[in-house]
Amino acid sequence: MHARQGAALTAAKIFFGTAVVFGYAAGAGGPALAAGAQSGTHRGHDADHDGMPNRWEHRFGLNAHHANAKGNPDHDRLSNLREFRKDTDPTDDDTDNDGIDDGVEVEDGNPSTDPTDDDTDGDGTEDGDEDADNDDVDNEDEDDTNESCASDDTDVDNDDVDDEDENEDGTLVHKADSDGDGTSDGDEDSDEDGVDNEDEDDSDVDECDDDQGEDQDDDNNNGNDNTTVQTIVVRFS
Repeated sequence: MHARQGAALTAAKIFFGTAVVFGYAAGAGGPALAAGAQSGTHRGHDADHDGMPNRWEHRFGLNAHHANAKGNPDHDRLSNLREFRKDTDPTDDDTDNDGIDDGVEVEDGNPSTDPTDDDTDGDGTEDGDEDADNDDVDNEDEDDTNESCASDDTDVDNDDVDDEDENEDGTLVHKADSDGDGTSDGDEDSDEDGVDNEDEDDSDVDECDDDQGEDQDDDNNNGNDNTTVQTIVVRFS
């Protein structure tokens, strides 16, 4: 095609549902993708038209043939679609393992927290241990206070340790026996304080009364946590 001097010919084509603008100008060697135009293929195939590509849904075990954009399997206040857009894990309420739920990091409006970066400001302190609003309460503790019991008790690997506590303990959210030693993470004592991981978050102020069954073995005395020991002292005169 010959370009006329001082004039430009533009043609718009529709490519996979996305407008792509090609411009031919004097001296131009070929078509150029106009600024702001999308390639139309970066999102991948989306069989159920829910805004999330099949391969992304498959990656996280979601049903790519059932529209589930509004789903929230990890109870972190972000829908699946928002998780896709924020590049977070829809099956892990704390993608970057900093002690703060993804939804809180997205919605708190604080530039010092990012759901995909555990140390957003790069100062060597995890976001959860920071105090963004300077109220003497760590970010992760404010998160615990404000979240629902469903979110607080999420335990995807069923090891009796809530996901957010595994993040703090340094154990794996998706593996019940993180170190492969034959002992469930819940029965480990990561900080060596004499209290099993599964019991660390139990306290008088814990308003979530079920804790997803994390105390079931305590109630059955499998770990002898609640076993009453009676001592009889006999005095001889």
